[in-house]
Amino acid sequence: MNDSGQGAGSAAGSQRKDARRNRQSLLDAAAAVFVTSGVEAPVRDIAAKAGVGMGTIYRHFPTRADLIIAVYRHQVDACAEAGPVLLASCASPYAALGQWIDLFVDFLVTKHGLAAVLQPDNAGFDTLHAYFLDRLVPVCNQLLDAAAGRGEIRSGLEGLELMRGVGNLCVGADSDPRYDARRLVGLLIAGLRQPQ
Repeated sequence: MNDSGQGAGSAAGSQRKDARRNRQSLLDAAAAVFVTSGVEAPVRDIAAKAGVGMGTIYRHFPTRADLIIAVYRHQVDACAEAGPVLLASCASPYAALGQWIDLFVDFLVTKHGLAAVLQPDNAGFDTLHAYFLDRLVPVCNQLLDAAAGRGEIRSGLEGLELMRGVGNLCVGADSDPRYDARRLVGLLIAGLRQPQ
């Protein structure tokens, strides 16, 4: 008797899962395309990378700005969620911190493209920046505290301070292809080590 109702509910749930999967696939593909081609990359390139049609992109993200903002939030969330996973799975908190900073650098590459689209005088920029800080600073603090607690790095470091330093080192990569931000960030992270 309830079979038809359950079947309809199951079909709707399956459709929602497909829609969520399509959305995740689109966000991952858009982030990858933005890193290699910038935020002005053709939407057809994103659709091809995601394996979906153009209509699917526009159904989820009616404007380019909607897509860019969604990619930004998606990457913030992925970076935030990676911190505790790395802390639990890496050989040491310092190794987890190093891998997390690599993810953060990857994120910053896309973030710089976003800054060109959303100017600081835009209300959406302030909201996204607050979201960025609220999600990522506590994760960075957790990683720093764990590494300091093990005696691997100096104590008293703050996540926001480190993230700003990493961000400043990444800025030069926008204008000079010879500039190796990842190498400089690696030197910065190595400099956190506690003298033995």
